[in-house]
Amino acid sequence: MANKVTITGKIVSGLKQGAFFTQLDWVKSQCRSHLGYGPYPGTLNIEVSPPDLPTAQKLLEADGKRLVPPDTTFCSGKLFPVTIESIPAAIVIPATAVRSHEGGIVEVIAAVSLRETLGLSDGDTVSLALK
Repeated sequence: MANKVTITGKIVSGLKQGAFFTQLDWVKSQCRSHLGYGPYPGTLNIEVSPPDLPTAQKLLEADGKRLVPPDTTFCSGKLFPVTIESIPAAIVIPATAVRSHEGGIVEVIAAVSLRETLGLSDGDTVSLALK
């Protein structure tokens, strides 16, 4: 993906499964390796605005930083580094078999709670800048 690409959307509530995934030892370790930080428990869910849907869809097929499970009990995934209001973060895309969101919603991780740090609520609009 080229530099200066952004994805804009509104904050929506998630399925509350991100906290479990982000706290797995192998996920935390690989995030530290790929991103330089361990993820805060949970993800920020963003419903992508219609003009940015093609960009979000391209991420489903693009190569990202791989999250590789230690065994077949868990799924793989990929990370795409972004910033949200200058905070380093990453879009997380789980393997197709376990993806709970369509291409219209992206899940974002960071070292901090993005909702708390940025004072975000459902319905607020944010922009992600892909690195």
